[in-house]
Amino acid sequence: MTVFPLKFKPSDDGTLLFADDAGGFFKSDNAFLQRYVGDRLNPSDKRFLEENGHSFREVDDLAYTGFAYRWANRLYAPNELDYVILVPTLRCNLACGYCQVSRVNENTPGFDWEESTLEAVLRFLDGLTTKRLKVEFQGGEPLLKLEMLIPVRDFCRQRFEHTEFVICTNLQAVSDEAWSFLSAPDTFISTSLDANSETHERQRTITADKTQEFLSNLRQAVDKFGTAKVSALPTLDVRNLPEPMSVIEAFTSFGLRSIYLRPVNYQGFARKRFTAKDSATEWNAYHSAFVDALIDYNWTAAEPVEEYYFVHCLRRVLRAGHNGHADLRNPNILGESYLVIDYDGALYPTDEARMVTRVGQFDLSMGNVRTGLDRTALATLNAEAANNFHPDCVHCPYQAFCGIDLVDDLSRYGRIDMPKHLTDFCQRHTYIFDKVFELIYSADPKVQKSLAIWAGMREYEPALAKVHQ
Repeated sequence: MTVFPLKFKPSDDGTLLFADDAGGFFKSDNAFLQRYVGDRLNPSDKRFLEENGHSFREVDDLAYTGFAYRWANRLYAPNELDYVILVPTLRCNLACGYCQVSRVNENTPGFDWEESTLEAVLRFLDGLTTKRLKVEFQGGEPLLKLEMLIPVRDFCRQRFEHTEFVICTNLQAVSDEAWSFLSAPDTFISTSLDANSETHERQRTITADKTQEFLSNLRQAVDKFGTAKVSALPTLDVRNLPEPMSVIEAFTSFGLRSIYLRPVNYQGFARKRFTAKDSATEWNAYHSAFVDALIDYNWTAAEPVEEYYFVHCLRRVLRAGHNGHADLRNPNILGESYLVIDYDGALYPTDEARMVTRVGQFDLSMGNVRTGLDRTALATLNAEAANNFHPDCVHCPYQAFCGIDLVDDLSRYGRIDMPKHLTDFCQRHTYIFDKVFELIYSADPKVQKSLAIWAGMREYEPALAKVHQ
C-alpha cells in the first residue's frame, strides 16, 4: 500500500491536522505522525487511510483514479472569457478617502467613455465566443454615464443567450431613469454600506443629509427589488473597527443576510491615507470575533446571516470546484476568464491590476479595446500563478483549498517572490482556514448549526470531522 503525501500542522486542541494534495483531511496525534514519517504504519493506520482515500495499492486501481480525479477538480481551469468589468467613467459624486479606484470628482472632464470607446467595446463583446456573459459596471459612479450603460445592456441581450448585469453604485443620487434601468430582472445592484450609519457617514457621506439620502435609496432599492437583487458590502478601517453586532444589526435591518467584510484595500487613494499594507493580525482577530458573533446570532435568529468570504472558504474546504470568487483560485491565470475595460479603453486582467498601473507601480495593462488584447506583459506573472509547486506552499495542509494573488503581492511589496508566510494574502488565509477547521471540529451545537447552514446542509454531519485514533 502506498500513502499519498500528507501535510500536517498543529491544532490548538493539541492534535495535528493532516491533509493530502486533493484536500482530504483528518486529525490524529503525534504518535501517528511518528509512525507515518518512520514508515511504521500499523494495520489500523492502513485501514483508516485506505477507507478514507489517502492511499492506494496499484497505480491503476480505483483508489488512485479517484484521488487523481479529486486532485484535478481542485484546480481551476479558465473558461472562455465570459465576465467583463466595464468602467464607463471615473467620475464620482462622493469622495471616499479609502477609494481604491482612484476616482475623480463628478465634474472633472476627460474621464468618461467617448462614443468611439463605446463602439469599440461593443465590437469587442461581439467577438467573444461565449453564449453566457456577466457584465459588471464599475466606476467612479457608473450611473453618471447611464447613457453608456443602456446601449451595452441592449446589445448584450441581443448578442448572448444569457446575460446578467451588476451595477456597482453608491446609490447616492438615483434618477427616475436610473431606477427604471435598475428594475430589469437581469440587472442587480451592488452597493456599499459601511458597517452602520455612523461609520458610513464618517467614511463616505460626511454629512447627515447625505447619509440619510443614501439610506433612503438603499431602503427603496430593497423594497422595490428585494434582497435577491441587492447586495451591500462594508469597507472597514482596521484602526477604527465597529462592534460586530452593530454591523449585523445594520445589515439585517434592510433584510440583507450576506455580509462580505472587507478591510480597506491597499490600492488607489487608500494606500496614502490608511494603514492597510500590514494589518493582517488586527483584521484576523476582528474577523474571528465577527464569525463568533454570527454564530451566536444564528442560534436564535429566524433568518441566518453569513460572512460571504468565510463561507466561500468553508465550501472550498468541503468540496472541489467552488471557484466562483476570482481572487481565490488555483491556478489564478490572469487575463483569461475575465477582464476589465477602463474608462479610456485600456484592458486589464483584474480591477486591482488597473490600480497597480494607475498609481505607477507596474504596467499590467493588456492592450486596448480599440487595438485588441496583448497578454505579453502577463506571461511572467502567469508562469507563477499556481501554488502547487511553490516552495512555501507545498508543505501547507491548506494548499488544496487556497489560491494565489500575485497582483496583491505586487501592490503591497513590489515583488512576487516574498516568502509566502510574510504576505498579507497568506496570513489572512492561514487564519481563515484555521478558523474553518476550528468550527468543523467543534462540538458546540451553536457552531454546528451555523456550519450546517453555511455549508448548505440540512444539519451538521459529524462524519466531516474525521479523526484517526
